[in-house]
Amino acid sequence: MGVLINGKELAKKLRLNLKEKIEEEGLKPKLAVILLGNDEASKLYVKIKSKACNEVGVEFEEFNLSEDATENELLELIEKLNNDKSINGILVQYPFPKQIRLRKVAEQIAPEKDVDGFNPYNVGKLISGYDTFIPCTPYGIMKMFEEYKIDVEGKKAVIIGRSNIVGKPMASCLLNANATVTICHSKTKNIKDELLQADIIIAACGKKHFVKSDMVKEGAVIIDVGTNVDENGKVCGDVDFENVKDKASFITPSPGGVGPMTVAMLINNVVKACEEQANKAI
Repeated sequence: MGVLINGKELAKKLRLNLKEKIEEEGLKPKLAVILLGNDEASKLYVKIKSKACNEVGVEFEEFNLSEDATENELLELIEKLNNDKSINGILVQYPFPKQIRLRKVAEQIAPEKDVDGFNPYNVGKLISGYDTFIPCTPYGIMKMFEEYKIDVEGKKAVIIGRSNIVGKPMASCLLNANATVTICHSKTKNIKDELLQADIIIAACGKKHFVKSDMVKEGAVIIDVGTNVDENGKVCGDVDFENVKDKASFITPSPGGVGPMTVAMLINNVVKACEEQANKAI
């Protein structure tokens, strides 16, 4: 087996660094999270984020709207939070009810408080290689590469999934780091052939055990973004971990890999927003 990338331990280290930074600089970062409805998974994710914020010293405030809240109600709440100077970052917990459009939410959140990195202004800055708020999952993966000294320059990276949350911003991050990037999706022909050429595979398609051993070349770096539930009720990823791990040079588990890093980078973005807003106010 290759090196297991321990996202849980790395996230713990990053949170500790952020806690020290907050204390040393006297920062008072605050995150506002909006939860729509009573989806159990969403409530769990919000609870995890709240706990992590409290550990680090980021104030956390939760706002609840009903499952059938209108898009206008949500947008009005976001605008209220945009104008609240005590709040540095705004996050609307995904997934949304069918009447809520991600695009409209992303457009409404002020770019300087867009700690998820979904506002079109911040997306444009990322694509152009400017400093900005990077979406938390791709940002966490890049931090993993940095920590484990995985050089992506000149490597062929294949991303499975083209979402605005992971696939597309992940491609921008890798391109900015001089990797050669291919995005595969539901309409891609011969995905197996693409994966067999990959030095780095980032699986974010939401299909349990999609990446099999015969789809991976020896020594590939495997990053599993997936969170699925198998037939035994256990959480598993998009990668068939047990059968792929011996071919990989580096591999993330699921759970315990990308997930904790996503939360850590959210906190990082909130602290960054707090610093930038404080500097702007001077």
